[in-house]
Amino acid sequence: MKADLSNPVLMKEIKLRFRSPKSFVGILFYLAAMSLFVIGFMYIMTQDGSSGGYLDPAQSYMLFTMLTFIQLVLVLFITPGLTAGAISSEREKQTLNMLLTTSQSSFQIIIGKLLSSIAFLVLMLASSLPLYSIVFLYGGVSPKQLLLLMFYFLLTTVAIGSLGVMFSTLIRKTIVSMIATYGSVLALLAVTGFLSVFFASLSQGGTSPGAHLFAAINPAVLTASLLAPDSGDFLHGMTGLRWPIWLIYLLVYLIVTAVAVFVSVKSLRVNMASGK
Repeated sequence: MKADLSNPVLMKEIKLRFRSPKSFVGILFYLAAMSLFVIGFMYIMTQDGSSGGYLDPAQSYMLFTMLTFIQLVLVLFITPGLTAGAISSEREKQTLNMLLTTSQSSFQIIIGKLLSSIAFLVLMLASSLPLYSIVFLYGGVSPKQLLLLMFYFLLTTVAIGSLGVMFSTLIRKTIVSMIATYGSVLALLAVTGFLSVFFASLSQGGTSPGAHLFAAINPAVLTASLLAPDSGDFLHGMTGLRWPIWLIYLLVYLIVTAVAVFVSVKSLRVNMASGK
């Protein structure tokens, strides 16, 4: 049973990634930058003296919002760089053939590469959680809200990571795979926002399922709706629909992850056999 649950590819990749001090130095600088940001924010907010040197709940909530969007940017723009070379880099180093001759299935290889690639980012997100304790100290935010945001950050990381591994499997060159993955992230942010506004304008005040769907799968819109549930009323007013944003996002990103992993698994050995 233990052998069935183990993944040699995952264990090897994690050991290689975290054996280097660069990973921990990167986390150190990230936490240092986040800490300086929090300290600077608190210093500025308490300078007038009227607060008695403490943040009020509104200011605490503002700090929580800013930290959350910093984390969102981290997820969206670091995940492609971590995953887009998962398979293509093995191909460029001419080690993929040796990997495919092992007893590991294509699914184990893909999942191992995916999980090991996003493990560093997940560790960065987890290591920043103690900074949120400052927010809880001054109130304005519930632990449930933080846990929900972290869950959706993890979902977004896995979905984008799956796309990165898929492009890395389909495309021979790492740089091209990375461009394609970043293009997908841009589509999730900018294109979905544009299409949502476009379909809403076509509806002329009526219901617009297209506008609601494209807005609901936008990571920034979801984050805003989780931070301020009342902000979802704006989207409901624009589209005329009250479909849960979180549910649409969850279903779509789970489907994207499943499809990307399926395509990666099916294409891994096919591409090698055809010499692509």
